[in-house]
Amino acid sequence: MKKKFSIGVIPGDGVGPEVTAEGVRALKTIAEVDGSVDFDFTYYPWGCDYYLKNGIMMDEDGLKKLAVHDAILLGAVGDPRVPDHISLWNLLLKIRKGFDQYINLRPVKLLKGAPCPLTQTDRSQIDMIFVRENSEGEYSGKGRWTGKNTDGEMAVQEDIFTRKGCERVMRYAYMLAREKGKSLTSVTKSNAINYSMVFWDKIFNELKKEFPQVETHSCLVDAAAMYMIKEPERFQVVVTSNLFGDILTDLGAAIAGGMGLAAGANINPEKKYPSMFEPIHGSAPDIAGKNIADPLATIWAVSQMLEHLGLRDWARLLIDIIEEVLYEKQAITPDLGGTAKTSETGERVAEKIRMKFAGGKENALG
Repeated sequence: MKKKFSIGVIPGDGVGPEVTAEGVRALKTIAEVDGSVDFDFTYYPWGCDYYLKNGIMMDEDGLKKLAVHDAILLGAVGDPRVPDHISLWNLLLKIRKGFDQYINLRPVKLLKGAPCPLTQTDRSQIDMIFVRENSEGEYSGKGRWTGKNTDGEMAVQEDIFTRKGCERVMRYAYMLAREKGKSLTSVTKSNAINYSMVFWDKIFNELKKEFPQVETHSCLVDAAAMYMIKEPERFQVVVTSNLFGDILTDLGAAIAGGMGLAAGANINPEKKYPSMFEPIHGSAPDIAGKNIADPLATIWAVSQMLEHLGLRDWARLLIDIIEEVLYEKQAITPDLGGTAKTSETGERVAEKIRMKFAGGKENALG
C-alpha cells in the first residue's frame, strides 16, 4: 500500500522560495521513482511580504491550517523592512510554541567533500548532534521594560526553566545517545547563572540514574565554544538550552561546511502536532532572487523530515547524495566555491536520486 504524506510548505522570505523549491523537488523525485510513497504539498504565502500587505505574519487560523499536515517545510523568515522580533515571534516561534516542538535537532557533521576552516581537523572528528531545548528557557519571551526614555530606564528579560521542559529534552537526548551508542554532554553556564543553570545541572544529574549505559559530561558554554574549535571530537550528542543551542549550532555550521549546509528540525516527538524542518541560514536578502543560494541545507532538512516520517532508508540515501554532490564539485553554489545555480544543484540531487533507482529499489535503498 502506498504511503501518502501531507506536507505544508512555507517558502517565506528572501532565498526561502528558491531553496524550498529544491527541497520539494527532491521529495517529488523520490515519489516519482518509488511507487510506494507519495507527497501532497500545500503552500502558504506567509512571511514578511504577507505582513507588509496584511499586517500579520500568518493567518489568524494558521496553526489550525497547518495542523492537518504530517510535516512542515519552512524556507526562511526575515526581511530588513520588518523588525526581527516581529517576524520571528509571529511566525517561526508561533509555530514552534503552538505545536509544542520542544526538540530542536541540529546535526553538526562534516560531510565528505564539504570545506572546513579547521585545517588540522580530520572529517571524523566533527560528528555531533545538538539537542536544543526549543520551547522555553531564554526565549520564553517574558520580562518587562520600565521607565522608557528616563534615567531609570530598565529592561528585564526573564528565563523560564521548568522541570517538565528540562526533563523531556534531556530524556530525549539521553535516549538518542543510548540508541546511537554515543556520549552525551550537557552545556550550561552554571558557574555564573546561579538559578536556572544550576537547576538544569541538577535535573541532568538526576536522569543519569535512568541511563547508566550512557557516558556523560558537563561543559560550560564558553569552554564548549573553545573545544568545538580545538577538540571537536569531544562532542557527540549535546543537550543544551535554547540560547546556548542557538549560538553553538551556528558555530557548528561554520566548522562543518558553512551555513549553506546547516539544517534543523523542530520536533514534537509525540507527533500530536506536525514537526517543522528548515535550513537555518536565514533569508539572506542580499542574494535573494539571484538563484545562487545553496539548497543543500534545505535538502538535508528534508532528510530529517524523511527520518521523522519513518522513511529512514530514504533519509540516509539523501545524505549520501548530498555528500556525492559535494565531493564531485560539479554542481555546487558560490558559497562552496562553485558556480552552479540553486536550481542546478537541486537538479543534480534529483538526477542522482533517479540514477540510484536505475538499478532497482533494492539496490538503491539496500
